[in-house]
Amino acid sequence: MQRKLPLKWFTAGCFALLILYVSSMAYATSDTSVAESPVPHIALLLPLDSPTLRAAAVTIQQGFLTASVKNQGLPVKIYSSADEGQGLIDNYHNAISKGAMAIVGPLTRGGIHNLTTGSPIVVPTLALNIVEDKTSPLLYFFGMAVDEEARQIARLAWQHGMKKAIVISAGDTLARRLQFAFEEQWTVLGGSISREIDYSDDMMPFSNIEATPDSMVFFATDTRKSRTIRPYLANNLALYGTSQLFADENNTLVNFDLNKVHFIDMPWLLQLDDPLVMSYSRANPPLDATHERLYALGIDAYRLVNVLLANSMETALPLDGVTGMLWLNDHIFQREAVPAIFEQGHAQLLDAPAPLVAPVFPGQPVNSPDQTVSSVTTGLPRSP
Repeated sequence: MQRKLPLKWFTAGCFALLILYVSSMAYATSDTSVAESPVPHIALLLPLDSPTLRAAAVTIQQGFLTASVKNQGLPVKIYSSADEGQGLIDNYHNAISKGAMAIVGPLTRGGIHNLTTGSPIVVPTLALNIVEDKTSPLLYFFGMAVDEEARQIARLAWQHGMKKAIVISAGDTLARRLQFAFEEQWTVLGGSISREIDYSDDMMPFSNIEATPDSMVFFATDTRKSRTIRPYLANNLALYGTSQLFADENNTLVNFDLNKVHFIDMPWLLQLDDPLVMSYSRANPPLDATHERLYALGIDAYRLVNVLLANSMETALPLDGVTGMLWLNDHIFQREAVPAIFEQGHAQLLDAPAPLVAPVFPGQPVNSPDQTVSSVTTGLPRSP
């Protein structure tokens, strides 16, 4: 697949070293009553003791430490809390007193608000979420914003020549965020919204959608709802959605139900043989797609905080990341994901010749080698 931006940048066998890293950092969350001389380090502030946030926090920590093993930079210390309230603020002050040169966290939007209102930001700080309120020149944001994915889909569909959009949404908060972000970007580009359809048990509104060369459908819905709707839509309709649609490359039956739907996701899930992606070890046992994305977020968060430490934004960015191409816009690290399409039960990259793909069902024809998509298993490298 051709990429517009340049490629800039563990091999297996480093697990013992990673274990040593984790073991050596255990003191960071232990009793802090004994005075310690400040030691320069990168502080990772995560709600590892939270009943609701622990799984996500642990996964991000794993990815972050995986990336740190590759680097000969500052050591990493983990500061854990049960929530992102006062415990977070206390950990921030504790990290500064112990010599933190840069801090990664908080994880939630509420945590960012609590930190910025409860403590001055005195070292480069990379929050793992995105808010619009930028209160400090030392505070930066990096996260997996679904809103931005919806905006990227709007730009992708516009590049494909679409002019009219039909938006299918659901009543939940996430769906409304996707819908709003897509429609906002779509209208800025000059596109029109011809219909808005709320998902329900009635499939009739979907069966009478007319396909025209310049019209498209945007799924502001999750995988389950989208695969229910897809069979009622005309085969020649242009269909688009975000990474919310991609749950597992191995679940070919689900992916087959989403046939011909365009979507975007990160290289970590779509370009398995890419040299950059292969340079980082994966979690063992393997994670589901949602947690794989958080693991990849941890990897790129480590790389970005080192960019902040070196104050090398002008030379190190844009950065080819495992979550996508990364660049800085007004203290927010933006992420350009990889376009793909569901073809015959598989997620495949766009704009490259496709290898033969085995049929999903008996008697199904094998795809033609002259199609302009490429299976994720081919690991099409990103263009330098």
